[in-house]
Amino acid sequence: MKKLSIIAVVSLSIAAWGCSDIRREPARAYMPDMSKSRAYETYANLDTLKSQGIHYTAMPVAGTVKRGELYPFPIPIDKVGDSVNYVASRAIENPLTTLTPVQATEAERLYLVNCAICHGANLKGNGPLYNDGAGPYGVAPKNLVDDAIVKVMPEGQLFYSVTYGKGQMGPYASQLTTTQRWMVVKYVKQKQLGITVKSGAAKDSASGMASGPAAGSPATGAAGADSGATGDSTKT
Repeated sequence: MKKLSIIAVVSLSIAAWGCSDIRREPARAYMPDMSKSRAYETYANLDTLKSQGIHYTAMPVAGTVKRGELYPFPIPIDKVGDSVNYVASRAIENPLTTLTPVQATEAERLYLVNCAICHGANLKGNGPLYNDGAGPYGVAPKNLVDDAIVKVMPEGQLFYSVTYGKGQMGPYASQLTTTQRWMVVKYVKQKQLGITVKSGAAKDSASGMASGPAAGSPATGAAGADSGATGDSTKT
């Protein structure tokens, strides 16, 4: 009994000491390689590794365009309560004037993966999330082929909505590359016009389907970033 009392007192003393608010250095790491990789880390902090004499693949220079990718969207996201840039995006032309059979197949796949859950496989705004009001999402998404506003919406403005989000729809700049977003926009516009493009062999558009940066030269617009989200209460 005496031993148990001593053990209990010692244990409580250690626990109380460990709960002190005095800041201390952490103990020795048993397996530091699990948390601090000895291998070169791509895109790691340059200054930190430089001081250690480590050379590695650094971040691309600002404004760099990956080979085969289109130029970034030149219109930045609007500030809260503003719509100047959203309106200005109407002037931006789609660098993809048409879709090849291969691009059409990939654009349809991208739409079905990213958009059909809300807007439906037939683009009529009745995807699984809404399902005629019986789905988990109670607000009907936009009908992309019959809605009067969407039918006359320029491709640049559609691209703005896909990139930064609009209303209840979030941004897709992190899910789709610039080229992929333009492909989806062109796919929607062709569906609105009833154009059916013959399918071709599928190709992963993430590796770049454009001939080069020059193919995506923007028609007009101010310099901007390709991320963020905002919008009003309607879904586009």
